[in-house]
Amino acid sequence: MSRKRWIYPKDGAPFEVGDDYVQPIDKTAGDSVLWNDRAYQDMRDPRFQSRTQHRAYMKAHDLTTADDFKGTWANAAKDRERISRGEDSERREQIARAMHKRG
Repeated sequence: MSRKRWIYPKDGAPFEVGDDYVQPIDKTAGDSVLWNDRAYQDMRDPRFQSRTQHRAYMKAHDLTTADDFKGTWANAAKDRERISRGEDSERREQIARAMHKRG
């Protein structure tokens, strides 16, 4: 006995479908806002209405977004791991200088 599957469309009554049912792709919904400035316009933010205006606003106010740090955190994690294994040549030199000064 298979489980029942139901589809709940936005503009209609729910209906049962069989195991072979494949839901059609709605190309008018979803990620379309990612490909244009519509998201900026729909936010109704008085500071900016497009990506260009948003970028200018961020620059004028010395602000940034997390995507400006692409790879930064991953590289820092690698550096921390390398240092914890004792592979930090700068630290070794500092320790050697301190030991030499101490006598």
